[in-house]
Amino acid sequence: MSYVDGFIVPVPTKNLEAYRRLSRKAGKIWREFGALEYIECVADDVKPGKWTSFPQAVKLKKGETVVFSWIVYKSRKQRDKINAKVMADPRLESMMNPKAIPFDGKRMIMGGFKTFVDV
Repeated sequence: MSYVDGFIVPVPTKNLEAYRRLSRKAGKIWREFGALEYIECVADDVKPGKWTSFPQAVKLKKGETVVFSWIVYKSRKQRDKINAKVMADPRLESMMNPKAIPFDGKRMIMGGFKTFVDV
């Protein structure tokens, strides 16, 4: 079964195009190193909930949009190898600088997931 890294991040709406450029660059590099899929989605029908929601999870502020993303790999072992290569790639150096990225990385939620159902 495949392995998936998932991300949720609040992006200032005015920075969405800069985020898209960064994502396209990052996605190409992840795919180059072997990721099967690299998907970034911008919130379209995401409302605050009574107890929890995407906006509440990232402490969404006025003028921000939730971005939901995932990267698919063959396995966790492959994911670990690919991510090590990606993190060492000089083309993404600016992505590692918290002051240069177009979002608040402190409010990013991320994690790795084993595939449970694949229909």
